[in-house]
Amino acid sequence: MQEKTRKLITWICMGIAVVASVFAVLFAMDQEKFAGMYNMAYGILLFFVALAIVAIVLFLLLNIRTSKGLFIGLGALVVVGLVAFLLSSGSDVNPALLAKNGLTEGASKIIGAGCFTVYILCALAAIAIVYVEVARFFKK
Repeated sequence: MQEKTRKLITWICMGIAVVASVFAVLFAMDQEKFAGMYNMAYGILLFFVALAIVAIVLFLLLNIRTSKGLFIGLGALVVVGLVAFLLSSGSDVNPALLAKNGLTEGASKIIGAGCFTVYILCALAAIAIVYVEVARFFKK
């Protein structure tokens, strides 16, 4: 019975996350359509995003025994993000592009941190692939 309940909760959580994602994409793609009711649409978007976050946290709490590896992975991802943020400078984006879009140096630092995070994760993935292939070669 407990397994069926967990499966049901999993499907509900995934459904909420999908609805929130679809609504967020629709809202982001066609802001002119929501111009008259921007505040209400933005409130609904925030509600679905908050509901998706609550559903994800609830799912993790229900499966806390089996999600120890997940928490370790999330912690490692946070560490990579912090390292990337510390590596990025405030001049990662062209100043003309910043001025054109009305962005600040803080936004440039966050964009640079995102780029560094992608670089670090791609490098780690490449290292992991090479390690697995070399280990498999020597196992034979």
